[in-house]
Amino acid sequence: MTDDRRTTSPSALDVEAELSPSAASFPGPSAAASRPPPLRWKKNLALFCLTVVSVFVAGTFWAQVTPKDDSVLSLLKALLQGWPFAVPFLSILLAHEFGHYFAARAHGVEASLPYFIPLPLIGPLGTMGAVISMKGRIKSRNALLDIGASGPLAGLVVALPVLFVGLMHSEVHATSGPALQEGRSLLYLLLRRLAVGPIPENHDVFLGPTAMAGWAGLLITALNLFPVGQLDGGHVAYALFGKRQDRYGRAAHFLMLALFVGNVVYFTRHFIADGLSDALRAGVANGMPWLTWFGLVYLMLRMGGREHPPTEPGELSPGRKAIAVVTLLLFVLLLMPTPFGTY
Repeated sequence: MTDDRRTTSPSALDVEAELSPSAASFPGPSAAASRPPPLRWKKNLALFCLTVVSVFVAGTFWAQVTPKDDSVLSLLKALLQGWPFAVPFLSILLAHEFGHYFAARAHGVEASLPYFIPLPLIGPLGTMGAVISMKGRIKSRNALLDIGASGPLAGLVVALPVLFVGLMHSEVHATSGPALQEGRSLLYLLLRRLAVGPIPENHDVFLGPTAMAGWAGLLITALNLFPVGQLDGGHVAYALFGKRQDRYGRAAHFLMLALFVGNVVYFTRHFIADGLSDALRAGVANGMPWLTWFGLVYLMLRMGGREHPPTEPGELSPGRKAIAVVTLLLFVLLLMPTPFGTY
């Protein structure tokens, strides 16, 4: 996730705020000759350390570990046992954020180190991801594509093998009645089939902590690839479509609201047919992730502007056009109609 002050890329996740167009003018010769400011890292390191602890706490939940007593040693031992979730999940987040960071630096865009956001005990993942602050202008579509796509692609390079290995070590059990289930995308279903094979009727894969880390990596990547605003997908789409993306982005934003309504209608009818007494409440709960994400993106657009910052005239190079198309196709393959809910 990136947060530029005149540019590219929540990880929830991954968003960027911009400067006004007037603040994005080209630097003069004296500015170009000046030395870059020193890299600030103390606050970033402190937030990352807090996020590590928070994610390890979440890992104890997914590993189903509880401390034997209230002693510090017992709590520490329990915390360390959360590593099968925490280590791979943090690796995915680090790959995503530093993908943005190194791409920005390669194009001469001043970028901060990632600011990780700890979320202890409240969220199931232990973090809301991270943001990178960028100052200066992303001048070309090529640079915008590189910076926008580098984070999701780098994160997927780690998330896909993590998920595959985690699925191989997850167990298949019989199911009985509605249960909380992870969202399923086309790419997730393909990996599950390759790793586990055919699943008998009335059975399901119960994800272990490492598989859950990989699945969470796919979910975060899908949310960030939504082609709207200054999410990663918004940058990629703007690099490909130019000003037309402002119109496409508004449609993509309301797709989130449509997914919320679709989940509520579908699951309410499904739960009524199953005789569930509070079918409407359960249906709304299944759609709530999309309503929440719609609201967060709305706030992002209000603060950062509904129109994407323009780049200099020029088209994407042929190779980068292919990367942009593949990245947006990955969004389709990663999209989970119901991110998580009761089935």
